[in-house]
Amino acid sequence: MAVTALQLISRAWYLSSIIARSFETVSGDYATEGLTLLNALLDFKATDVRLIPYYNQYQSTFVAGQESYFIPNLYAVETMTFNIGDVRYPMTDASRIRYFGTGRVDNIPSLPFQWHLERSEGGSTIRVYYLPLQNYVFNLSGKFALTDVTLNQDMSTIYDAFYLEYLRYGLAEMMANEWDITFAPEKKAMLKSYEQKLLNVSPPDLTLNKVPMIQDKMSINWAQVNIGMGWTN
Repeated sequence: MAVTALQLISRAWYLSSIIARSFETVSGDYATEGLTLLNALLDFKATDVRLIPYYNQYQSTFVAGQESYFIPNLYAVETMTFNIGDVRYPMTDASRIRYFGTGRVDNIPSLPFQWHLERSEGGSTIRVYYLPLQNYVFNLSGKFALTDVTLNQDMSTIYDAFYLEYLRYGLAEMMANEWDITFAPEKKAMLKSYEQKLLNVSPPDLTLNKVPMIQDKMSINWAQVNIGMGWTN
């Protein structure tokens, strides 16, 4: 069933107790203000991506010799891979300290097996090491910005019914705060319960890969870096 942004806003006004439910529709300044608050709520989810239950796939190309790549509206990355032809190769996530604060030789062109994500205005910047030896197609799975809406837009084509219900409660609380009205404790408790449930909809994959302390293969060294360009048997 279609659910327009105006319908969601109207029900949120009723839930906030600012407008009586006897009103059949919400219009004028209330509709405009409600839309502003709804889009602000959608935008604010950037501060806690755990409450965004949707993962999306993104594909682009690493450019030979280029380290940084800005991706609009990207909030978080869970996995990244790159391709050489039809073969997909894994990449590993490096922390900020590991990527920027450890010793290494810069400007080595090879396979970009390591990536680091930094939030930027309007999206995120991904940095890779080594610098790509050539152009490689890469794929990532991550969470992106929620889409702003217009009053008559059908939100059911973008968000699931359970998420629209969560947005209704979140919007009603924002409305109550905006009008200096106490949001009813039982309604606030319902909002908190919705938030807890959302954390379990699409949790991050915390699978651990065991790394043996003693290996039968030699670790990478500077000879491999400068002569083998990262390739190993």
